[in-house]
Amino acid sequence: MTPDAEGAVHDPELMAAVADLGDALRGLVDASVRTTVPPAELREVAAAVRAARGRLAARTRPATQLPVLDDLLAFRRVYNPVTGVGSALAPPIRFREDADGVVAETSFGLAYEGPPGFLHGGMSGLVVDQALGVAAIRAGLWGMTARLELDYRRPVPLETPVVLRAAVAENAGRKVVVTGTVALAATPGTPLVEARGVFVLPREELRATYFAEITDASGRHAPPSRPTDATAPAGGAA
Repeated sequence: MTPDAEGAVHDPELMAAVADLGDALRGLVDASVRTTVPPAELREVAAAVRAARGRLAARTRPATQLPVLDDLLAFRRVYNPVTGVGSALAPPIRFREDADGVVAETSFGLAYEGPPGFLHGGMSGLVVDQALGVAAIRAGLWGMTARLELDYRRPVPLETPVVLRAAVAENAGRKVVVTGTVALAATPGTPLVEARGVFVLPREELRATYFAEITDASGRHAPPSRPTDATAPAGGAA
């Protein structure tokens, strides 16, 4: 077992295999939206993909059980649709802390296209919501999105380096206000998308209801929490 950058222990062989499969699936998705091969080839590939799906489906987990590699206190979610290394949907985006909050660089391929040549507006909302949430977590806070406001200043071009930034603007107990931007890496001072999110930590009784059935891979009850939450294990870190 090996600790990651957050100090959370994981099986390095399993992590490498999950990341390898995720990378292969993202490559498949990208190729599937670019290909111009004839119908017969498409059908052969579809059959091969279904066969692969059958192998993966031989052993599965219920939706209420966290993957064995996940660690909620370390904010490690391997199948997160924005940051998960094992997700076929995620770019994936890797955030890091900076002086103001968090920052990440990425680019978006054709699988995320909305208007021709540009990022789908819903995808902008997805990645920005994630960025704001990561900024809150990195500040030692946690909450669920209660409000998300986006101003689309200009379209986000595909296959072009962009930079995402987010920082906590206000911390009022259970409510946290976070702001963020998406900009071209070449002109980071000119936002293409501006966002403001309100994250609220649900009351204890609501959390008990929302996450009553969530367990870790061993079957132990494992609801999300934060360092300032009395339900967090001693010494835990978000």
